[in-house]
Amino acid sequence: MRRFKKGMALAFGLGLLMASSAAQAGGTVEVLHWWTSGGEAKAVGELKKSFEDQGGTWIDSPIAGGGGDAAMTALRARVVAGNPPTAVQLKGPGIQEWAVEGAVADIDDVAMAEDWDSVLPPVLAEIMKYEGKYVAAPVNIHRVDWLWANPEVLAKVGADVPSTWDEFNATAEKLKAAGITPLAHGGQPWQDATVFEVVALGLGGADFYRKALVDLDMEALKSDTMVKVFDQMRTLRGYVDPGFSGRDWNLATAMVMNGEAAFQIMGDWAKGEFLAAGKVPGEDFLCAPAPGNAFILNSDSFVMFEVSGAERIEGQKVLASLIMSPGFQETFNLAKGSIPARVDVALDAFDDCAKKSHEDLTAAMTGDSLVPSMAHEMAVPRSVRGEFLDVVTEHFNSDMTSQEAVERLVAAIQRAM
Repeated sequence: MRRFKKGMALAFGLGLLMASSAAQAGGTVEVLHWWTSGGEAKAVGELKKSFEDQGGTWIDSPIAGGGGDAAMTALRARVVAGNPPTAVQLKGPGIQEWAVEGAVADIDDVAMAEDWDSVLPPVLAEIMKYEGKYVAAPVNIHRVDWLWANPEVLAKVGADVPSTWDEFNATAEKLKAAGITPLAHGGQPWQDATVFEVVALGLGGADFYRKALVDLDMEALKSDTMVKVFDQMRTLRGYVDPGFSGRDWNLATAMVMNGEAAFQIMGDWAKGEFLAAGKVPGEDFLCAPAPGNAFILNSDSFVMFEVSGAERIEGQKVLASLIMSPGFQETFNLAKGSIPARVDVALDAFDDCAKKSHEDLTAAMTGDSLVPSMAHEMAVPRSVRGEFLDVVTEHFNSDMTSQEAVERLVAAIQRAM
């Protein structure tokens, strides 16, 4: 009887241990991100659900603010305090900047086992690495240079979606004369910079964009083309409504959705807002590449930070593998409005806007017109990006001349380099 009871106790104890191990099989992650609007929240919810379905524990740490600036301030404070999150929404040169500080964890074992190099565009794969090893996992590819439009509003003035900035201005004048706000915009520095880089691409083309906003070539920065970019920004300032200052980007999207404005210049995360509201592309809203015949790349990714504890380290590996799985890439990007980072994911379930994005991405890679976003931290260090944002926003909200803006920009970037 004693042996039986002892055996029962041992079996019960082993059962508890196995149950505990199963419950923690996916590890634990605290994820710091800035996806708090409708479409974004739905997308990150898919990631959370998928992680928890694998037995993991997800601790959500959202920081509101579409451009991520507030999240980066919070991250800096956490790292300085010696309490970094397990995973952080981070991208572009920011990944390498944190890696240089020794703050990120190596997930190259997961990447090598799953052969990420063979399924990611080379330009994106390199951004995910530090000294040749993966430290981040990309969840998507966003196109920044989109025009979103309300077809009913355009029909009121007999207009189509414009393909040049001259056409855009002419259509905007018609809308303005009819008492309609031509451009829905949120007056936040990152949104101003988004419009700025789209205008720069449309007026100067991919070569000019790359020289000025990526290579920081001084001749390009002080050129007549850059003056024209600021001229167009001044023109666009006359097409926004008086209440634009401080408006969140998703509220600007809602203005187009509700017929309060005709256009929005924003990346394809705006599409996630339309889709979350049950709107149908091609019917309730229109998507078209902004002028430029190129592709401005933005990509969200999660960087794993150096943490201690087997459960959190295991959580990082499970999360990295999950993010790059074909099934998750499809599910997440259907919710987010973007397209998969993996080039081998079929787009059968995606809408026409996403298929157009993928088609143009492929053409841009072939034609050397794929450029990284300055406004969305894919092209230059944060310090340099900050100088762009400061000058662009000050110009947009003042009577500063275009020539003065160019001079201020050149001086600011020289200081930051």
